[in-house]
Amino acid sequence: MSRLVDAPRRRSRSRLRLRSRLRLPAWTATLTWKAAVFITVMCCVLAALLGVLVHTAVTRQTVGHAREKSLARLAEVSRAYEAGEALPPRSGVDPPGLPGPLRALAAGGRRGTMVGRLRGRPAMWAAAPADGGHALAAWTDYSQSARTINGLDGAIIGSSVLAIGATLLAGAFAVTRVTRRLHQTARVARRIGAGDLDARVGDPRTADPSRRQDEVAVVAGALDTMASTLQRKLQAEQRFTADVAHELRTPLTGLSAAAELLPPGRPSELVRDRARALRALTEDLLEISRLDARTEHVDLAVHELPPLAARVARGTDTRVEVTGEPVRVETDRRRLERVLGNLISNAHRHGGPPVVLTVDGPVVTVRDHGDGFPDYLTADGPQRFRTEGGGKGHGLGLTIAAGQAEVMGAALTFGNAPDGGAVARLTLPRYLGPEGGQPPVRAAT
Repeated sequence: MSRLVDAPRRRSRSRLRLRSRLRLPAWTATLTWKAAVFITVMCCVLAALLGVLVHTAVTRQTVGHAREKSLARLAEVSRAYEAGEALPPRSGVDPPGLPGPLRALAAGGRRGTMVGRLRGRPAMWAAAPADGGHALAAWTDYSQSARTINGLDGAIIGSSVLAIGATLLAGAFAVTRVTRRLHQTARVARRIGAGDLDARVGDPRTADPSRRQDEVAVVAGALDTMASTLQRKLQAEQRFTADVAHELRTPLTGLSAAAELLPPGRPSELVRDRARALRALTEDLLEISRLDARTEHVDLAVHELPPLAARVARGTDTRVEVTGEPVRVETDRRRLERVLGNLISNAHRHGGPPVVLTVDGPVVTVRDHGDGFPDYLTADGPQRFRTEGGGKGHGLGLTIAAGQAEVMGAALTFGNAPDGGAVARLTLPRYLGPEGGQPPVRAAT
């Protein structure tokens, strides 16, 4: 029974292996390849059709002319045979070389012609019935006609090959121009997706409204319009965030000062606590607006990574582990401390203990043992003002961490551990140092 069950599985695996072997290369899916194959096939079909038509027409005309000539000669031979005169040259009764089908046709009382060979050369035979069931035949040289037909066939094949080659080159040139514009549009779309909202296709066909536009120009124009609209909306959002943050700073300063004048007690503590939270939120908004404007400048220096990471984790309930060789990294210390501080704070606020900070070469990992990051965050990165399940937080901490990591030239990724818990991994550029000397190192404390 197990063999019967395993047989379909083996056949299925065999089919999958066969499909994997027969899979075409990736370049065969390109538009250029498909257009070239289509043009080649259509040219071959058209050339074959025209060649067959021309070959048939010319062959029919040439054979017809040779047949008329042979029948006219057969008529002269028949008159001489009936008059009892000597037969002309290239004629006779049952001559050697007469094709068998034509001999049988003449012996049956009918006249006919047929192309055959005589002494190794092509000949057009004509035969008629003779006395005693014999065949009276005459023949003409068919070599010139055969050479004409063969030469025509060669000319058809040669011209077809040249026509196919020329058409294929012209078609490939035309298709390549279109695909080049499509690739340019795709590159601009990828740049826009990566955050370069100033990228535009700039197809010259879209600049002049009176100029006729093809489909590629329509797509390029739509992409440029979409990018411009998206850029305006994002810039408006960035200006709104920056304006709100700036406008909130002045009343917050007054609110904080007024909160300090309140008499001691639980209400005053609540007011001061909320004022501090609102001020921190305002500072986060200002920092995000600066990151959005891409006006940040880094102050790069060489640092020992383990002491710097341990300094950030000091004062929090975070265990620090150094698993790899201590390395030097070239980074902005203030921004690195900001990133690690936000990651550790997020792990303590939204994750579960213990929180572990691991330094493995130039890679710093912050892990907690809570429920892990939500799916949207691991797939698309942090999103501001988005929370899951009504939890606390506004999503700015991880957004700032991701933005500052990008400014430093570091890579920040988010994931979940197989046994549970959120994992944030920051990879910093390793400093290799100049040749023949040691780089200066700034202290981490």
